[in-house]
Amino acid sequence: MAAVEPDEDSECGLSGAHRQRKHRRLWRLPPKSANTLHKHIRSEEFYFVLEGTGRIRVGDETLTVPKYGGVLVGPDQLRQVFNDTDDEVLWLIVGAPEELEFLQGSKSKIDLSMIYPEDPKQLPKELAGEEWPPKDSEESRRDHEMEIKTVGPQN
Repeated sequence: MAAVEPDEDSECGLSGAHRQRKHRRLWRLPPKSANTLHKHIRSEEFYFVLEGTGRIRVGDETLTVPKYGGVLVGPDQLRQVFNDTDDEVLWLIVGAPEELEFLQGSKSKIDLSMIYPEDPKQLPKELAGEEWPPKDSEESRRDHEMEIKTVGPQN
């Protein structure tokens, strides 16, 4: 697994099967923070850095992703985006196919151990000694929470 630099002459795309439903979102990670350690059943996800320098753990490997660089992570690979710097990092994450059993209103029984086989709140070793989310005032906690937005139509 290696971080890739974007190439102006190439298309960033997922395999043909992924022209189906996909999810897209922006994640703004504040300094010294991390999202959950997780994997997917069927979805591939492409992580693209829009601002800052990204860090992502994929399996046992930690990658540094430059601004406008990206990483494609296959299903069943544990992954965790984190920020061990003093600056915010803005990621665009695109994944497909969408795992419909996890949508609100789904009648499927969800076995969360398939997505979170380990403690999803564990921090990567690069954030050892940090506390996330911070356990200070409510106002400060809101200021440090990740900004997560859904981008564009979901088809």
